[in-house]
Amino acid sequence: MAEQTPETHVIAFRAAEQLLDARDPRGAIKLLDSVLAAHPESGAARLLRARAYFASAQLRAAEREFQHIVDQEPDNAFAHFALARTFQRAGRAEQATRHFRLAAALDPKPEYLEAAGFDAAE
Repeated sequence: MAEQTPETHVIAFRAAEQLLDARDPRGAIKLLDSVLAAHPESGAARLLRARAYFASAQLRAAEREFQHIVDQEPDNAFAHFALARTFQRAGRAEQATRHFRLAAALDPKPEYLEAAGFDAAE
């Protein structure tokens, strides 16, 4: 196996982004596993892996990753929104609503407000 360097981790991260965009979330996860093994503090890699888990319907893993991000960055509106979508997809509406509302409070984007059940004109 080739030596892993910071440069190879950046290349793997960028390749994982492309795989996710190309609808190959499992391929993205494989690349991100090695990146996160070397850089467990990388929020960007963790967020990308969480999105890949969600895209591949690995909801428990997606929940775990998004929850970790929310714990580390409680003001990350996207992470709250994505966690809410994960709960929603898993049929856990009450937990989803809480995180939709947090996302909307942190960043009043129309899609966050709508998901939270808030009227943008309020």
